[in-house]
Amino acid sequence: MTTRLNFPNRLGVLLLGLIISLGSPLVAQSQQIEPVDEIVAVVNDDIIVRSELDDEIRKIVTQLRQQGQRLPPQSDIERQVLGRLILKKLQLEAASRAGINVSEDIVAQAINNIARRNNLNLSEFRQTLEESGLSFRSFRKNIKEEITLQRLLEQEVRRRIRVTDQEVETYLARQASNLGDRSAYHLQHILIATPEAASPDQLERARQQAESIVQSLREGADFADMAITKSDGRQALEGGDLGWRPADQLPTIFVDLVINMERGEISDPIRTASGFHIIKLQDYKGGDRKIVTQSHVRHILISTNEITSNEDARTRLEQLRLRILGGDDFSALARSHSDDKSSAIKGGDLGWITPGALLPRFEEEIAKLSPGELTQPFRTEFGWHLAQLLERRQHDSTTEVQKAEARKAISDRKAAEESELYLRRLRDEAFIDIRISDS
Repeated sequence: MTTRLNFPNRLGVLLLGLIISLGSPLVAQSQQIEPVDEIVAVVNDDIIVRSELDDEIRKIVTQLRQQGQRLPPQSDIERQVLGRLILKKLQLEAASRAGINVSEDIVAQAINNIARRNNLNLSEFRQTLEESGLSFRSFRKNIKEEITLQRLLEQEVRRRIRVTDQEVETYLARQASNLGDRSAYHLQHILIATPEAASPDQLERARQQAESIVQSLREGADFADMAITKSDGRQALEGGDLGWRPADQLPTIFVDLVINMERGEISDPIRTASGFHIIKLQDYKGGDRKIVTQSHVRHILISTNEITSNEDARTRLEQLRLRILGGDDFSALARSHSDDKSSAIKGGDLGWITPGALLPRFEEEIAKLSPGELTQPFRTEFGWHLAQLLERRQHDSTTEVQKAEARKAISDRKAAEESELYLRRLRDEAFIDIRISDS
């Protein structure tokens, strides 16, 4: 971890901590000093206070109890939660530097989608949150931050990922010969992290720690407990549970290993640039023939901005819908009006769409249609859409579809690996001063 000095700002943060801790000398002695939050960590030019940490700990403890998970020592939960808060602060700071700004419209749309997936309207969803002890304001803030973090990784990591045709061919050949009949895996994971430029001594200490953990696990230690107390992975507080992963979406470092593992087996430590990984194969499923229902769709998109409001976009699409119902050509109107330039030149045609390829709201609207029908105007994070279902088909994955899925799987793998390294780099390059004891 590198200490970077930005003296005026850093001094300001440290002085703020001193004033908060001791009370300002400028306050008259006769004035009663109100109790204030303890600073538990300084993260570059920001701080984390005790109430912020305690709020997050309460949420995690509630989740662990609901899952029936045995609670680890308070100090372990505190360490893991503080690590998450530090990483979030660093990512939000990086997003701000990159000019990433999530509008209130996007946040509102995301919340409406969550409510809809739970079969609730917004008022019912708000009430459910409050009955669960969560304020709607806090939930909204968390959603905005999560979207911001997603966009940061999209901009800084995923957009830079490139997949070659040779990688796709190699992947498909390997999948056919190596993955056999196992189509999905349920894994647990522990990471003993190392810095990006780790010294030989640091690597050796991490290796010894990983080997000690493997020995304890093979002697009967609970994997979830060990993950919560020892792992540096992002799923540590979930007991290291990675959930079910399709075989073609496993991280590259695990592929060669899990195909030869049996249920309950613990791997030896696996060395990568981010540290030493330990995995447990909880379960796997056999492969089935993949038949999907594809939809042939076209759409017109009206983006919203400073000039075009939500109401303007919706009204324009309502007018276009009436024209199409009156006999005007959809393709011609899409070429003239759609803000989705890549599909507009094709008359709005998105081609044959496999489930999961479009935004959930878009797929929900298309699912309501019979061939030839139009949606009402609807909104997503990209703007307002008017869509038409042309036809549906049952489709056995062809070579082209398999290649597209392979390309996406490789891209997802690379993005996951690069994201871990990017986040590790953010932390290594930051000024972090933790004010609570490790004991």
